[in-house]
Amino acid sequence: MGEVAFDSLAIKAVPGPDLDSALDKAKGVLLSGGAVAFPTESFYGLAVNIMDDVAIRRLFSIKGRQENQPILILIPDKTSLSKYVEEVPGTALKLMDMFWPGGLTLIFRAGAGISPLLTAGTGKIGIRLSGHEVASGLARTTGHPITGTSANKSGQPACVNAREVYDSIGAGLDLILDGGETKGGRGSTILDITTDPPQLIREGMISVKDIEMKTYSRPNLAVK
Repeated sequence: MGEVAFDSLAIKAVPGPDLDSALDKAKGVLLSGGAVAFPTESFYGLAVNIMDDVAIRRLFSIKGRQENQPILILIPDKTSLSKYVEEVPGTALKLMDMFWPGGLTLIFRAGAGISPLLTAGTGKIGIRLSGHEVASGLARTTGHPITGTSANKSGQPACVNAREVYDSIGAGLDLILDGGETKGGRGSTILDITTDPPQLIREGMISVKDIEMKTYSRPNLAVK
């Protein structure tokens, strides 16, 4: 548990008239190298500025995560995607049309501006457009993508409310956007679209069956 009291670290961030001010405060924290926990469709996520390697290294420290494990990012909108990837294959466009915003993370070949710390040296980056108003709003307010890894110690259960986040990693955080209880369940489905056929890395909120039914004429997802 952190030295800072929960009530001093957490601020309400729910849809309504006060959300913009909460997001503006979080933006200031991120742009100054800080770490912010925020709600998503499933669990709470942990955001740092993806343009700041010192902040990214701090994220690994907060989570107790090995630096050979890549970190996915959340983008502000579809139109910004091309800034962070080498190319956007036709397969990705179809998947984005069907499942973004939502619970599908797509793995692309990382663009030149993506830190190797995020890719773990693989040259690939996982990207998602969140359908949660606070998560997507934080990326838009910040003006560029944020990290979207879960806000908990590595190897421990993911957190579904602000208090759980505080108990898990509060000592390392600068701010918690308290959006209430999240749905929990499963994290995002992760699909590597740098291969043909696309390779399923993890099945989550969106089922393989749903992906196949909506985007392909026959089942052809390679399972890792």
